[in-house]
Amino acid sequence: MSSPETTGETLDFTATEIMTVAASRLLQNGTVCFVGIGLPSTAANLARLTHAPDVVLIYESGPIGAKPTVLPLSIGDGDLALTADTVVGTPEIFRYWLQGGRIDVGFLGAAQVDRFANINTTVIGPYDAPKVRLPGAGGAPEIASQAKEVFIVLKQSPKAFVAKLPFVTSAGYLDGGDARAKAGIPGAGPTAVITDLGILTPDPVTKELTLTSIHPGVTVEQVKAATGWDLKISPDLKTTEIPDAGALAALRDLQARTAAAHGQVGGEG
Repeated sequence: MSSPETTGETLDFTATEIMTVAASRLLQNGTVCFVGIGLPSTAANLARLTHAPDVVLIYESGPIGAKPTVLPLSIGDGDLALTADTVVGTPEIFRYWLQGGRIDVGFLGAAQVDRFANINTTVIGPYDAPKVRLPGAGGAPEIASQAKEVFIVLKQSPKAFVAKLPFVTSAGYLDGGDARAKAGIPGAGPTAVITDLGILTPDPVTKELTLTSIHPGVTVEQVKAATGWDLKISPDLKTTEIPDAGALAALRDLQARTAAAHGQVGGEG
């Protein structure tokens, strides 16, 4: 195939769809999940609508057990509060739920990651004179450090997967090995990075991201070319399970409802 997004021409789903479905599958029923806006929210809500109806979705503005009918535009989207089991103050979300060890999974997006799953959402280029100023940290540094584990979802390219981050917004495994533990960061850190090409997981010892699952129709050479370092490939490399019809239908329906509600043409591709 000429590019990841052409996957849908031969396999009836796009690269973004398999990324979203693969990410959603990682959420188990009953999991308490702190959700970021964008792709993480799409994947988490897809899980809620399919195999994990009792997943508890928490957003940093205060909704607990949110069940939005359409994807939120921001953490302050009113649909989150209207559909939540309860709404509490942001300080309680962070102090009682997150710092109290009550969050099973932090589901985050990123602008850039490095080989040790550190995240940049702050700047591209020098901090004092950046080429691009990104949305910033929000609650991601606390989620990345305090959640029991973290999933990261983003599209893979050399600009997104870089050898050295210009700014570390949220800690993954710092310099690798036991650096995270030595720094006193309590959570286990990122256990999966899900992209439009495959799934990367940290090496048990070095914590360097390793390609452990590749999406159908994608080659190892494509994944390596989309990575800004010499990506390690698992000797037990698996092929990602294709999205089932039910998950695809639920995802497309969710995106169609969202597009209609927000006055958009089409949904997330």
